[in-house]
Amino acid sequence: MVSTRGRRRDVISARHEFRTEDAMESETKKIIKLVPENLLKKRKAYQAIKATQAKLALLEKRKIKKGQLKFTRLEEFHKYSRRKYRDEVRLARNRQRPPPPLPPAKNSLVFAVRIREIKGVSPKVRKIIHMFRLRKIFSGTFIKVSKSSMNMLRVVEPYVAWGFPNLKSVRELILKRGQGKVEKRKIPLTDNTVIEQHLGQHGIICLEDLIHEIYSAGKNFRVANSFLWPFYLSVPRHSARDKVGLLKEMGEPGPRAEDINRVIRTFN
Repeated sequence: MVSTRGRRRDVISARHEFRTEDAMESETKKIIKLVPENLLKKRKAYQAIKATQAKLALLEKRKIKKGQLKFTRLEEFHKYSRRKYRDEVRLARNRQRPPPPLPPAKNSLVFAVRIREIKGVSPKVRKIIHMFRLRKIFSGTFIKVSKSSMNMLRVVEPYVAWGFPNLKSVRELILKRGQGKVEKRKIPLTDNTVIEQHLGQHGIICLEDLIHEIYSAGKNFRVANSFLWPFYLSVPRHSARDKVGLLKEMGEPGPRAEDINRVIRTFN
C-alpha cells in the first residue's frame, strides 16, 4: 500500500510539473508576436523612401541646383540695392569722422545682438557680421573692447544692438544658453569635464572659471569665446512678425550701454 501511494504521488507531482511547464511555454508563446516578412519589407521600404525625401528636401532648401536661375522680384532687387547704396554712403561718411572713443576701463566686455536682416548689405558689413559670428538674426556673442572692435561695431551699427553686460547677465546667458563647440558640433555645458578637457590647458576647468574669463576679458578670452557657440535669444514667432511690438521690446540697433542687460533678461 505504501509503495502504491508513493507511486501515485510521484505521478501526480509529475503531471503537475508537466502542466506548469506547458502553461509557462504557452505564456511565452503568447508574449512573442511575430511580424510577417512582407510587412517588415514594406516598413523598411517606407522608411527608406521617407529618408530619401527628407534628404532631397533639405538639399533643395539649402542650395539651388546648378544651371537653375533664382527669380528675384523687381521690388526686392530695388530694396537691396538701396540698402547697399546707403551702407556705402554711410561708410564713406564714417571715414571722414573721427574714430569713436573707447569706453571707460571698467567696461571691457561687449555683448552684441543682431536684430536686423542683412540681405543686400554692403560686402564689408556682411564680412564683419560673419567675423562676429552673428550669422542668424537674434543671435548674440561676446566681444572684447578694443580700438578695432569699436570701429567694427560702428560699421555694423544699423543691424546690431550692443552694450556692456554685467556679471549677472553673463552668468545667466552661459548657464542657460551656453553651448560648447567641439569639432563643429554643439555640446551642452552640463558637465565640467567637457570644459576641463578642451580648456584645461588654459587654466579653465569649470563653468565658474569660464564665466570669470569671459566677464573679465582676460588673456585667454579669445580661446574661451571661440569655444562658446553663439547665443540664440528666445524671440517668439508672433513678436518676430510684429515689427512694431518687437522694436518696443528689443529697442533700436546701435550702442545701448547698460540697457543691453534688460534685453538679455527679456529674451534669455
